[in-house]
Amino acid sequence: MSTTTAVTTTTTAASPVPSLTSTFVRLKLSLLKNGLRQSGGRTAAYIVSIVFGVLFAAGMVLSSVLLRGSASADTVAVLLIGTLALSWTVMPLFVPSGDETLDPSRLVMLPLRPRPLVRALLVASLVGVGPVLTLVLALGAALSVARGTAGVVVAVLAVPLVTAVCVALSRAVAAANVRLLTSRKGRDLALLSGLVIAVGMQLVNFGAQRLGQAGGLGPLEPAAAVVGWLPPAAAIGAVDAASSGDYAVAVARLLLTAAALVALVYWWQRSLVRLMVEPDGSTIGASSGSGAAEKSGGTGLLGRILPGGRTGAVMERSLRYIWRDPKTKAAWVTSLAMGLIVPLFNAFQGTGTIYWACFASGMLGVQMYNQFGQDTSAFWMVAQTISTTADAYAELRARALALLYVTLPFTALVTVATAAVLGDWSALPEALGLSFALLGALVGSGAVASSVFPYSIPQDSGYKNVAPGQGGLAWMSILGGMLGSVVLCAPPIGATIYLHLSDQQSALWLILPVGVLYGALLLWAGLKLAAPRTARRLPEILTAVSKG
Repeated sequence: MSTTTAVTTTTTAASPVPSLTSTFVRLKLSLLKNGLRQSGGRTAAYIVSIVFGVLFAAGMVLSSVLLRGSASADTVAVLLIGTLALSWTVMPLFVPSGDETLDPSRLVMLPLRPRPLVRALLVASLVGVGPVLTLVLALGAALSVARGTAGVVVAVLAVPLVTAVCVALSRAVAAANVRLLTSRKGRDLALLSGLVIAVGMQLVNFGAQRLGQAGGLGPLEPAAAVVGWLPPAAAIGAVDAASSGDYAVAVARLLLTAAALVALVYWWQRSLVRLMVEPDGSTIGASSGSGAAEKSGGTGLLGRILPGGRTGAVMERSLRYIWRDPKTKAAWVTSLAMGLIVPLFNAFQGTGTIYWACFASGMLGVQMYNQFGQDTSAFWMVAQTISTTADAYAELRARALALLYVTLPFTALVTVATAAVLGDWSALPEALGLSFALLGALVGSGAVASSVFPYSIPQDSGYKNVAPGQGGLAWMSILGGMLGSVVLCAPPIGATIYLHLSDQQSALWLILPVGVLYGALLLWAGLKLAAPRTARRLPEILTAVSKG
């Protein structure tokens, strides 16, 4: 028996122990394989993404090869890698659930040392479509600027260095923000990723138009000169420097990129240690006892700046919905961003007028529509406080005031900024007057539409904003209200056109007070019309908004 035990012990001791790195690589491959087995649709989507990724990479490499020898090759190569690194930086912030290995908190209970863990995670992170695509793009960028033996040698070092820095940057950012990314705020951030993409597309479109007017890539050369010293684009800049015979600059840029990689890995390791040994917010809150609860009491700044009574309470609730509810926040941020971008971009391009500032009023005024649907099933608690027309009026008035707290100063800011870009200060009063009139019309008609055409907003989907079967109500509410608001604004618009045609420029400043008063009148009339309908149709409204 003892001989058998000794043989078994010897055999066990002699068996090789797999390294942590190889184990993590196999785990990553298993995650990819098992993810594809979940459904045929997921497998097809993955294959399609690979095909498009290969085609995109091939096109980029071909374009880079065609740029060889051109004067703009270094500018394009450096800015391409800089943009690629920026994408890797923001990717974990906007796609927190796209890769389960982004969350190192799953490894908290394992007896792993930080340094081997970081090394294993870094190697495992290089497995996937993204790193391979990055490697190919870095290869294409290096090919476009590499010339001579020195350039090729530096390119051999630069290409894997660029890939490693991009992956380490992404993982370091994810580890530093993992508690944010796995929280409600992280989901809110991911919900806004579509807005960031839309804004980015507008910036790209604006940049392309400016470059087309300039007739070349000359305006980008100063930016490329700066980005060329920022890792990992500095590695591609080193290839260009070595090809030009500037070996000292090439070595400096390579060392700078390598130092950035070491710093990122160190930051990543520190974040992992902090994540695995320090308690999270829930533990701290639980251990702090009643003292923390006492400190967090009160309504804070909102309670001090808002009026008292029911009006202040409803306003505070509405403003907190804007800040805390993901869908409401996404709608507001989208409206604020687009309301600012569209007028200013048209002004910068020289194709717009100051009247584009009214676009901000249009984007923000529609937030008054479907006020009760934004409450979802919680509206039944609000309904308990509405029994008379006066109660309904107070509720709608407070919601409108909460909206105006944000929209009035923002509308004024956009109009002033548009006038500053265009240099058309003389038209500022009339533009402000028309913007405020349109805002009042939209808020007033939104109150009516909220009581006449209420619909539910599903909470189980991040993409559906209307419950099944209620799409017609949504279209009638928003489109009908917007068209009606434009018609209601016909008097101030007609007065502005008349003053321009009759060459009475000195009287155009009167449009500002007229627009303010007219917008306030439309808002008051809309609230007065909506209040009795809300009180009378309260059961129907409650049923409609709770449908989803």
